[in-house]
Amino acid sequence: MPRPLRLATRGSKLAIIQAERVAALLGGDVAFVVVKTGGDRRADVPIHEMGGTGLFVKEVQEAVLDGRADLAQHSAKDLPASRPPGLVLAAVPERADPRDALVGCAFADLPTGASVATGSVSRRAQLAARRPDLVFAELRGNVDTRLQKAEQHDAIVVAAAALDRLGRGDRAAERLDVELMLPMVAQGALAVECRSDDALTRERLAAIDDSTAHTAVRAERAFLAQLGGGCSLPCAAYATVNGDRIAIDGLLASLDGRVVVRRSLEGSDPEVVGGALAREVLEHGGQDLVG
Repeated sequence: MPRPLRLATRGSKLAIIQAERVAALLGGDVAFVVVKTGGDRRADVPIHEMGGTGLFVKEVQEAVLDGRADLAQHSAKDLPASRPPGLVLAAVPERADPRDALVGCAFADLPTGASVATGSVSRRAQLAARRPDLVFAELRGNVDTRLQKAEQHDAIVVAAAALDRLGRGDRAAERLDVELMLPMVAQGALAVECRSDDALTRERLAAIDDSTAHTAVRAERAFLAQLGGGCSLPCAAYATVNGDRIAIDGLLASLDGRVVVRRSLEGSDPEVVGGALAREVLEHGGQDLVG
């Protein structure tokens, strides 16, 4: 019998559902180590004002590094571009719907001057580029809290995967095509980390890895790493994998959405094509946005 695994996770309803999915894939012999993160403790502060990515993962990663847990699961979109020494991204299980969803009103039905709530500068910039008349409001809290706040606005934007995992998929008025709204890097994917020197856990996690999803996430994260930014920077990327070919779209935008630099690229190596796409975006006007 393999030894029980200790899995570090945030304590939100969505995080526990995701942890339960990872545990089920591993065979169920898993104990949860629930960790509260800096992002959880400061739920009233906009994410971009707190520094962007990493807010919901640092303390969870520390639980693995200090030995309280054997592995950690995250929403892959929450991971910063760089990883603490000693950890490895050992598994990316099958990816859920990567798209964003509008709750309350479909995009084409939003009235002039509609109020749209989102905590993401990337989502805000992309919507503003299409509809400069929209008025944006901040949105924080767990998914159920956000859904309650939908009544205060014409629409809110949430990840479709979060709605689906919580059994709230029917609340989506529209799932936005990636041509309209490019998702945040690695959106819809789960990321499972462990210590790089823990060969036994790495072996067990390899068995639940979806190579296609992992390859796509690697390409998108390479794009983010090359840009040197997180969700405080309006950037987004989405990769698809067909055999040994990877197609990736990426963008960088100004905060107000007046400037959007979007490019596409294909290749066979996820890190190479993701990094090359970021350089292309920077060379075609993106460098002016990052300063």
